[in-house]
Amino acid sequence: MTDIRTEDLPLAGIRVLEFCTVAAGPFCAMLLADMGADVIKIEPPGGDTLRSWPPITAGFSENFASLNRNKRSVVLDLKRPEDLDVALALCAQSDVVIENNRPGVMDRLGLGYEQLRALHPALVYCSISAYGQSGPRAGEGGFDLTIQAAAGVMSVTGDSDAPVKCGVPVSDFASGLYGAFSIASALLQARARGRGVHLDVPMFGCTLAIGALQTSEYFGTGRSPGKLGSAHPRNAPYQAYRAADGYFAIAAGNDSLWRAVLGAVGMAPLADDPRFLSPTLRARHQVELKALLEEVFVHQPVDHWIAVFREAGVPHSRINDYARALEDPQVDHMGWIRDIELPGGTQTRTFSSPVRIDGQGVPVRSAPPALGAHSESVREAVGNAAQVNHLG
Repeated sequence: MTDIRTEDLPLAGIRVLEFCTVAAGPFCAMLLADMGADVIKIEPPGGDTLRSWPPITAGFSENFASLNRNKRSVVLDLKRPEDLDVALALCAQSDVVIENNRPGVMDRLGLGYEQLRALHPALVYCSISAYGQSGPRAGEGGFDLTIQAAAGVMSVTGDSDAPVKCGVPVSDFASGLYGAFSIASALLQARARGRGVHLDVPMFGCTLAIGALQTSEYFGTGRSPGKLGSAHPRNAPYQAYRAADGYFAIAAGNDSLWRAVLGAVGMAPLADDPRFLSPTLRARHQVELKALLEEVFVHQPVDHWIAVFREAGVPHSRINDYARALEDPQVDHMGWIRDIELPGGTQTRTFSSPVRIDGQGVPVRSAPPALGAHSESVREAVGNAAQVNHLG
């Protein structure tokens, strides 16, 4: 598979200044970097705290590498006036600023939106925080776990009374996605009008927003949704089922797929059972339906049922761990796993952008940077730009 040329990426020519740590903000900035933006990551002398998260390979965090490709790293101590001047100069030369500090921190540093707007009226400024820039909880911090808890995700995850978070940090990454989408949208407006905006991206709100099916259930019934394990509140059969040697999942989300399931497993008479005449009825009686289906499923291994439902055209899957998921032939076909080199020369792999543009992959243009790897070159460029502006 060939990659699209860097100069043909949608955000080529856009400069992004990132004042972020850990996950939500760095993920947001990396999405923009993948699309061609020049992302300069501003780090304190100790670096982004994600740099210390294992697994550590040859002294470098692979977690950090997964969220910081295609970026440059500049170390600035923003409490030092000379470093703050460099940050201000970079903001004046950038199209976008992303920060994920608690509300008020950037203002106190002299890098808040109102302060920077005076220098650069067309600046798109994105603030990612736990609860938003205003309101009764604006001053509170938050991490993925506490936001999942606050936004209801943990109340519908798992199948027991014990609270369970989603295994993937959905609050962090949903917020990063909302941030990147909002920035790309705002850039169009800034280019057209010459006026930037301040984007307020609250993790709490983003997490509630991706729970649209759950919030709409509450609005429609007055009842909070509950835990269903792998099952679905409005469709069945639509969950994980036990086979002779493990579990697999099928998703028969409409009547035609329901009939295909029955044909595949030799249970056609159930099509006339009054409990199962519609998706709503099947969901209402899904405990009984699961028991009936598993009476058949437990007599054959997972591989058998995967073949049966592939032939029947019913959406299906094994319950993969990440090792098996990454070995799926579709992953190889799409070219999603790329080799990258960590600082110091160690080779590893990363999961790259899943997007294709006109049939071409999105390149990994540069490896995740060592702390401060670009400090000298960026400072030099800032100084040269300031000299040119002064002469002009």
